[in-house]
Amino acid sequence: MNTNKLKLSIAHLYPKHLNLYGDRGNVITLVKRCEWRGISVEFDEINIGDEIEGHDLYFIGGGQDKQQEDVAQELYSHKDELIAQRDDGAVFLGICGGYQLFGHYYQPHDKDRLQGISLMDAYTVAGDKRFIGNVTVKTNFLTPNTLVGFENHSGLTYLGEGVEALGVVSVGNGNNGKDGFEGARFKNVFGTYLHGSLLPKNPYFADYLISLALEKRYGEKINLEPLDDTFEQEAHKSVVGKAY
Repeated sequence: MNTNKLKLSIAHLYPKHLNLYGDRGNVITLVKRCEWRGISVEFDEINIGDEIEGHDLYFIGGGQDKQQEDVAQELYSHKDELIAQRDDGAVFLGICGGYQLFGHYYQPHDKDRLQGISLMDAYTVAGDKRFIGNVTVKTNFLTPNTLVGFENHSGLTYLGEGVEALGVVSVGNGNNGKDGFEGARFKNVFGTYLHGSLLPKNPYFADYLISLALEKRYGEKINLEPLDDTFEQEAHKSVVGKAY
């Protein structure tokens, strides 16, 4: 299929509240890698009070606890429609606080539990130690098989039935610093603690998400034209295996 005739709808959820450590760069990467291939992009920023229409791909970033609290109730009000869109094949990527809200809940130390939207069977509780530093993750579904990024979180996330990790941590702490896993994936829902931003340093993961979103929209697998990722690959290699 000629990619010049394709289009995607991408939504950035609550960028005014959840946008730490360059998380917006993930959306820029998705949009640009589509445009460079001639794929038309319909892009929406969705903030508190806005309606959520049907999109092919949703992104939500991370934020401080206060900003996460502000977003949690609003996001929960859209739970049913977002679960329905998940089941229809929509692609979701959540970073840090956004990742936590994809699960059932986040329980802070001394505050009320923040209800998640249960896009995946996972939950998060506040830990006593902050995990900070570069992370390298080995995956079993991407080529190349490594993801790199930067973690800065104290939440401990645990995965439930049917949810796979993004990969195994070779450097860093990942979901909880205990089980050796980082991130999560269920259907077309992906969550991770990797800031950085993530997708510019891992362009093949960006393309994987774009491919899934195109398949959701058009009902068939579409092969993406390769791009010159020389600089992106060098950025990736510069981080692999480095703790700080």
